[in-house]
Amino acid sequence: MLNYLWSFMILLGMLWGAANGNLNEVTQGLLDSAKEAVTLGITMLGIMSFWCGILEVGTRAGLIDWLTGKMDPVLNFLFPELERNHPARRPLAVNMTANMLGVGMAATPAGLEAMEKLAVSRQEPGVATNSMCTFLILNISSLQLIPVTMIAYRSQYGSVNPAAVLGPALMATACSTLAAIVFCKCMDWIHRKKGVGL
Repeated sequence: MLNYLWSFMILLGMLWGAANGNLNEVTQGLLDSAKEAVTLGITMLGIMSFWCGILEVGTRAGLIDWLTGKMDPVLNFLFPELERNHPARRPLAVNMTANMLGVGMAATPAGLEAMEKLAVSRQEPGVATNSMCTFLILNISSLQLIPVTMIAYRSQYGSVNPAAVLGPALMATACSTLAAIVFCKCMDWIHRKKGVGL
């Protein structure tokens, strides 16, 4: 559906430019945008490669297992129904750490792995468990201590102070993550209360 929507918008823009005699500007805009997209893609590829490499080195050095152990209190609080040896705990810790570092693209593989391992323990096919819902909501709210991707975008576009977003990003994502945790805990309490009533 999105492919059709974007195709329609591009075609409409080109027709509008042609109808108003601005086809040269439209063509130049397309070429400039294509060049900018390639440049930005190369920049982000470097950042992604670096952080994926750091995660791989951390995995092989045992840092990820150490980090998972250190995150036990947080994981126990957020996902109380997961046992200590649940296979989803490790990718959950990696995903949450990568998101805190602001490299959401590097967090995606661990997030997909965590969701697959959480899905194994669901009792009804096609129905998400509390852990799956909590993880999804936390992933969307995504507390960011260092918004690396945002800083890279700002640097790419010539910002005088690319790191100026550190404070506002931390405040905004802390508020969104706190709201997500409160929401998840309230919904969990409501579902448990309904379950007791049944």
